[in-house]
Amino acid sequence: MTPMQRPTLTQFLIEERRRYPQASGEFNSVILNIAYACRSIAHAVAFGALGQARHDAGAVNVQGESQHALDVLSNETFLRVNEWGGHLAGMVSEELQEPYQIPDRYAKGKYLLVFDPLDGSSNIDVNVSVGSIFSILRAPQTGPVSERDFLVPGIEQVAAGYAIYGPATMLMLSVGNGVNGFTLEPNLGEFILTHPNLRVPPDTREFAINASNNRFWETPVKRYVEECLQGKTGPREKDFNMRWIASLVAEVHRILMRGGVFLYPRDTKDPNTAGRLRLLYEANPIGFIIEQAGGRASTGRQPILGVKPSSLHQRVGFVFGSKNEVERIERYHQSPEEELPSPLFNERGLFRAPV
Repeated sequence: MTPMQRPTLTQFLIEERRRYPQASGEFNSVILNIAYACRSIAHAVAFGALGQARHDAGAVNVQGESQHALDVLSNETFLRVNEWGGHLAGMVSEELQEPYQIPDRYAKGKYLLVFDPLDGSSNIDVNVSVGSIFSILRAPQTGPVSERDFLVPGIEQVAAGYAIYGPATMLMLSVGNGVNGFTLEPNLGEFILTHPNLRVPPDTREFAINASNNRFWETPVKRYVEECLQGKTGPREKDFNMRWIASLVAEVHRILMRGGVFLYPRDTKDPNTAGRLRLLYEANPIGFIIEQAGGRASTGRQPILGVKPSSLHQRVGFVFGSKNEVERIERYHQSPEEELPSPLFNERGLFRAPV
């Protein structure tokens, strides 16, 4: 099937709107503006070392992380492309301390946009896939937006998705009716539907975790990883492969394409935070996508989409992917710690007796 025989993102959204005759079309405009921003960022990323925005920006963001010039450029692109349409009441970005108010010269709308403009930017210099993550919420009825308006559980998201800038640029989108993948056709400048109705298989033989943090993991996480590493000779009775890219969009994209489980759990490395990833603009939109595709997203203890945010840049432990694996990790967290077998002295553990 040629690109011209497949529906574009615009055509897909029109068909979705026909299912809801009362819809005004504002929502479609928000999605299309986000897609335009992602195309612009993909163009900047594609220049690689030849681009003008590859160096550090010489500043740190609200997270205390070094800003790359592409972080700043991507953030500005999202703001400029989305502020003028008249469909948003405000925005929140990883790169901004406070909510972004729509300038008075533009009309205000009924949606809120939350985004990470360039996730994984620390990997830019080694040419690892990076991306943009976004979430759409309903805005309050009147008045300027405040931090409180954004602090709603992820289950209340209207839509969510991400763009991945890799060998091909793709936009993965859920409007609450499954997950569909669109590939950018560079000659046409259009996102074309190439991966309809994506599903995450319930079982897997792959897991992704930063093993260098092993000494900080809680007992349930250590138990899960140890059992995976024991392979066929352990209690799981099958061999697992371990992956770790250190780019959230690349990790979720692999899982969405072929299954797997990703863990960035709460640990004791920094007792002042409940995790590493940000709830509003990383965990919630990714969790929405994964669950719309039949997977499961969790803190390790509870569904991620049920967590009530307490601040714009709140961090959280995050586990997502193939449903049966995530549920197993949740069960391990729910078991009393004294009932968990020790991986060091268990019969099938590191010190198991030779056969």
